[in-house]
Amino acid sequence: MTRRRKLHPEEMDLWKQVARSTDPLPDKLKSHPAPTVDPAMSRPSERKDAPLQSFDLGEKVSRTETHVFPRTTADRLHNAPVRMDSKAYQRLKRGKLKPDARIDLHGMTLDQAHPTLNRFIMGAQAKGHRLVLVITGKGAPQDPYDPAPRRRGVLKQQVPLWMTMAPLSSAILQVSEAHLKHGGSGAYYVYLRRGR
Repeated sequence: MTRRRKLHPEEMDLWKQVARSTDPLPDKLKSHPAPTVDPAMSRPSERKDAPLQSFDLGEKVSRTETHVFPRTTADRLHNAPVRMDSKAYQRLKRGKLKPDARIDLHGMTLDQAHPTLNRFIMGAQAKGHRLVLVITGKGAPQDPYDPAPRRRGVLKQQVPLWMTMAPLSSAILQVSEAHLKHGGSGAYYVYLRRGR
């Protein structure tokens, strides 16, 4: 139990000023009345209510409401419009095209990977390459016993977003998930525009 300390005279004066500026509670609020029982909340066996009408779950929800769930990066890339030659795109998806250059971003932080990717893509376009492979890795698998949620595969999520922003967006024609023989979901094919 804590002991109360004695107030200094200036603290006591301040307390008296505060106490004088307040209004006392009305008498009816000072004592708590006994709680009353609402008859509607009595036991079900004692209620004389009409039986419940039949209903369907969600019948009052308008049918036009839709929920848009976030898509994965792979879904976004798969549903992106094809801006390159359709035959070349089909060959690309089957892993028939060989990348002209590749970069592995494994183990890099976001701060290291972003400028490295920019230099690589812009340099590859300047050299006249058309298809490059960007390896991000799939990210560490989820640990079911991990007490804290952690972001997994940060580069895998960020790299496609970087490619839609300047300066890379002006150099890139198409981004697609790589074929299994080139890394599968842990890598991206990047089809570059012709250099000017």
